[in-house]
Amino acid sequence: MTSISIVIPAYNEEARLPATLNAITGYLAARGWAECEVLVVNDGSRDSTAAVTERMRASHPEIRLLENPGNRGKGYSVRHGMLETRGEWVLFTDSDLSAPIEELDKLLDAARERQAAVAIGSRALDRSLIALHQSWFRETAGRIFNLLMRLATGLPFADTQCGFKLFQGKTAREVFRRQRIERWGFDAEVLFIARKLGYKTVEVPVRWSHSEGTKVSMLGDSVNMFLDLLRIRWNQIRGHYR
Repeated sequence: MTSISIVIPAYNEEARLPATLNAITGYLAARGWAECEVLVVNDGSRDSTAAVTERMRASHPEIRLLENPGNRGKGYSVRHGMLETRGEWVLFTDSDLSAPIEELDKLLDAARERQAAVAIGSRALDRSLIALHQSWFRETAGRIFNLLMRLATGLPFADTQCGFKLFQGKTAREVFRRQRIERWGFDAEVLFIARKLGYKTVEVPVRWSHSEGTKVSMLGDSVNMFLDLLRIRWNQIRGHYR
């Protein structure tokens, strides 16, 4: 069995982290991963996120805590974690496990069978796998964003925003060291970079369930995500992704 790293960006997640970390460490033990690590990236939380992680680490030494220099955003947190990983495969997942950690099996199988360096979880390819949907407004906004994303970047994916993505370790480090966007638009950016660098990406339908407590503002963050699509093109023109 090859080695695996799992990155979890976390901001004020003291309530959800124990269950999430128990689920992930239990999954890793059941699958018999010989080498594994779970990196919790604390994004300047104002609650006990760091303390909860350290308590869990006492019984699960595979857990590591990384600290951001203040609150920098999900994109910064994921990049921070991905660049610290050591695994042959690297997954980043949302702290609420909206996509159950067992869905990692699907991504690994798809990546290996189709000889891809990147496998991304998708809610859009098979919506029957969604146990609990977002509001109609959020789902509609997501479809509009996906259309604009395709037009702006040329990416062919039906869902770039699902927080469940797997990379070969060496690919992750090449992609994320070029990442520039630090907040919500980073998903499309890293997929754009991977494509520009010639890494094959496959999109895989996964089980998913909406979790209350999202930190995405439908007004301010949505506007910034649309602007991030323009920033991706501008960064490409300026040669930042070479």
